[in-house]
Amino acid sequence: MTRPTSAIIDTSALRANFALAQRLAPKAKSMPMVKANAYGHGMVNVAQTLADMAPAFGVACIEEALELRQANIKQPILLLEGPHSADEVEIAEQHGFWLMLENYNQLQAVLSSQLTTAITVWLKLDTGMHRLGFQPEDLKSIYKQVSDSSNVADDIVLATHFACADNLDSNFTNQQLQRFESAIDSLEAKPNLVSLTNSAAILGWPSIQDNWQRPGYMLYGASPFAKPHKNADQLKPVMHFQSAVISIRSIACGESVGYTANWTAERPSVIATIAVGYGDGYPRHAPNGTPVLIGGIKCPLVGNVSMDMISVDITDLPWPIDIGEKVTLWGPDLGVNEVAKHCGTIGYELLTRMPSRVPRVYQD
Repeated sequence: MTRPTSAIIDTSALRANFALAQRLAPKAKSMPMVKANAYGHGMVNVAQTLADMAPAFGVACIEEALELRQANIKQPILLLEGPHSADEVEIAEQHGFWLMLENYNQLQAVLSSQLTTAITVWLKLDTGMHRLGFQPEDLKSIYKQVSDSSNVADDIVLATHFACADNLDSNFTNQQLQRFESAIDSLEAKPNLVSLTNSAAILGWPSIQDNWQRPGYMLYGASPFAKPHKNADQLKPVMHFQSAVISIRSIACGESVGYTANWTAERPSVIATIAVGYGDGYPRHAPNGTPVLIGGIKCPLVGNVSMDMISVDITDLPWPIDIGEKVTLWGPDLGVNEVAKHCGTIGYELLTRMPSRVPRVYQD
């Protein structure tokens, strides 16, 4: 008998979401973002699931890239943060990694390395997010340096990242696009390859055309938008985070539940204890009323989240349940975004914080 807490990963849904990204931009190549353990879904398994569909993969750092190579993932792998030290340039050459360059230290590390094989370089422009990237007015000089270097392959990609693409009413995405296009116009030789679109842009900004799109959050079946959207509504949730009831008790009006006794019954109540807690990635700050699903019915969280357990009020369930009853924390019928909203955070955080203690079970 094993602890009932697990994350069921629907690989068919994963492939369907990636196929949607491809359909929405049929002229572009789609690079799945599998950083942060594939948003908590298991990086190696996700990459293996998409290996026959994806031309390349994106990760944050070289440690993630090496893990994929050790798992026999053969596609090019883009390091989105680029090299953190000069020695990583040679490692990238050895393993066929692509490097995103966003500052002059990285640029110099690539240009001064002793390489026998040219590597593919992406140049990131800061068009307004002000997190990473070269200034657009410096692109002409930088582009010439990398174009002239024997260390850099001919397939240079120019990229930027949209800060507000998830807000379809914001004009900031258009402003960033204009800055990007103006920077390209400054070049004597125009680049053949650009990468602009993240999940929100793929789904919500079809007029933006690029050569490499970078689907991330959407791959895992969650919408980046706060409101329904015709494209995002086609996504299929990939993770079903589930557990089971391990105890049931009746309490009187006026009795409290959990640490600090922050919830008190206002009526005679039936309380179910579920084997999941913040040690399993369930948010410690989830407030009273955060929903879980039991038998397809929403039941509210009561009391503080413990390391290994939560309690929910099942008084209003229309039928009695027993110990062992399945519980959905989030999944196909209770979206991670809904749970995140109750907790004052975003679904990205809930997915990526899923620890190794929770077994991933892959099902087609």
